[in-house]
Amino acid sequence: MPVKSPASSRYTLVDHDFVMFDESNEHQYVLRVKDLPSDEKPREKLLQLGAKHLALPELIAILWGVGTKKEELLTMAQRLTKEYGEKALLTEASPQKLADALNIPLTKACQVIAGFEIGRRFYANQAGKPIYVRNARQAYQYLRGMSHSKKEQLRGLYLNSRYQVIHDEVISVGTLTSNIVHPREVFQPAIEHGAIAIIIGHNHPSGAVEPTNADIIVTEQLMRAGKLLGIELLDHLVLAENKFISVMDCMRDDLQSEDS
Repeated sequence: MPVKSPASSRYTLVDHDFVMFDESNEHQYVLRVKDLPSDEKPREKLLQLGAKHLALPELIAILWGVGTKKEELLTMAQRLTKEYGEKALLTEASPQKLADALNIPLTKACQVIAGFEIGRRFYANQAGKPIYVRNARQAYQYLRGMSHSKKEQLRGLYLNSRYQVIHDEVISVGTLTSNIVHPREVFQPAIEHGAIAIIIGHNHPSGAVEPTNADIIVTEQLMRAGKLLGIELLDHLVLAENKFISVMDCMRDDLQSEDS
């Protein structure tokens, strides 16, 4: 972003592109992604530093994956943001218009439009009406989409003192066991986002909604960890084919049966 000089001066734009010159034939060569040091390549930077440390052209380059025969990947991504403008890209809805304006392949224009649309939808969800979860039915309504997944998935809903969902995270994918689901993985997002309570849910691809012994062991383990941390585990749901059950309700029912 340009830095404004005193009021009487104009803005000065600085081009930070990597450019190498071949003085023998007086042509310039823009450094290709493959020529960059490993820690400067967009994908490697993403893995090492995280997405927030990448410039928009670098993120678009990762989205595209490859350039064209006529234009190198990062050069094309930089031209896209410079010639069209970041704000214009954010509001553009026509891949054909974008492709024609910048002379880029229609498939790459579609990828850019789709990427920004994903961002808009997630932003709209975050900026919209708060979501509150006060009971198992509401938690199920929030998580029900995962009931059809063919892979077992564990998700966490992180709540504030008003029962508002302030964070939603996929904690693990794979068979749910106490060896795989460590309390650290479940409670770390709660600490990072300042949550005071957690609801977890996982699906059974088999279609059976009854909790397994492993489900109960994991629940007991997380309840103990939550008490030590002062972050309450409110519930643990098992979802399968548009139905659900609360593991914690089942545990309470079992205790009442034993007492009676």
